Amino acid sequence: MTDTNQDPEMPQKEERRDFLYYATGSAGVVTVGAAVWPLINSMNPSAEATAAGKVRTDVSAVEPGQRITINWGGRPVFVWRRSPETIADARAVELDDLPDPVDYVDENPNQTGEVPALDENRTADEAGEWLVVIGICTHLGCVPVGQTGSTLGEFGGWFCPCHGSHYDTSGRIRKGPAPRNLDIPLYTLTEDLELVIGA
Repeated sequence: MTDTNQDPEMPQKEERRDFLYYATGSAGVVTVGAAVWPLINSMNPSAEATAAGKVRTDVSAVEPGQRITINWGGRPVFVWRRSPETIADARAVELDDLPDPVDYVDENPNQTGEVPALDENRTADEAGEWLVVIGICTHLGCVPVGQTGSTLGEFGGWFCPCHGSHYDTSGRIRKGPAPRNLDIPLYTLTEDLELVIGA
């Protein structure tokens, strides 16, 4: 037996109602997407930070013994043109004297793998004249002093005033709570002394 009281326009009303549900839901999704997209997009690195992925600096005017600081992606990079005496002192250090005698590839991406933290493995050139390290203490992220002035730490390198870590003339931790040597950025030093950090 069929229901004679059924409205003949009922299927059209249901279709219209379904259409309104879908249209309203789609509009809501678009609205939420438009509101959330700026938040998600703000998490991307800025154009300045992206451009700072690679920094080029002419270091030919740096005198032997002079230290300079280069800003790379918001981090200080310490560049030191070391004297022959400093190189000799750094290369005379025995691995047994180091709290962190190994540099892993994430600590020194210029090497192909795990290498001993010898001075010759940490410098830009074979002679050891150029040392390039990230100037952030590996303990809690403070910036060590020693780039300018006389506060060099007990081992002639850098001293972290936050918790007392001392780094030597090769950027290796020698005393204090820092768990490892100063990290080294990925870089190249060309023959005409252009330093490219982030190479």
